[in-house]
Amino acid sequence: MTSWITICDTCKREDWAERGTGVTDGEALAMLVEAAAEGTEVRTRRTSCLMGCTHGCNIAIQAQGKLAYTLGRFTPDTEAAQAIVDYAVMHSDSDTGRVPFRDWPVGVKGHFVTRHPPLPDAD
Repeated sequence: MTSWITICDTCKREDWAERGTGVTDGEALAMLVEAAAEGTEVRTRRTSCLMGCTHGCNIAIQAQGKLAYTLGRFTPDTEAAQAIVDYAVMHSDSDTGRVPFRDWPVGVKGHFVTRHPPLPDAD
């Protein structure tokens, strides 16, 4: 089952205004994650606000019938983007969405904010 990475493109880290950049930190991270995900089985999409402002930069990893995760507090850089994609690939390869801690990329450790159970079947 294909896993999706949803990236909040409105996230701004605390020092965003002082840095004077016109691109939000979320947009910068989104561009990096999208590039890192090219050629993998995971898909990406952007959304305006995951409502985790105190944890910016935020992403969600989801797939039908699997555990879903929200992660945050990322710096928008290539290392973070690659770790996010690497974790999402493992999530996609898992039957349940659960990835053993020992297999997590170092770049996602300490960034998990929430875990959500899969939605029940409609029946």
